[in-house]
Amino acid sequence: MNKLVYISAPWCGPCKMFGPVMAKVADSGIPVQKLDADKDQSAVMQYGVRSIPTVVKVDASGNMVDKFVGVKTQQEVINFYNG
Repeated sequence: MNKLVYISAPWCGPCKMFGPVMAKVADSGIPVQKLDADKDQSAVMQYGVRSIPTVVKVDASGNMVDKFVGVKTQQEVINFYNG
């Protein structure tokens, strides 16, 4: 099963705006794993994160399928997950 890995940081302004959107996405039944870019450098390196917020879609094996950077609406994130 695919999941979304949401990479953000507490000091990031856009991340603060996007956090509630990702919480609603998780509440809709889509698996979301939130990671702190400052604390989880291995994920930052693994997924090639250069800017935050970044959302990575990964497959059941943890391999990256796709990713986007920046703030989106709840529906855009759901469409990304389902796409």
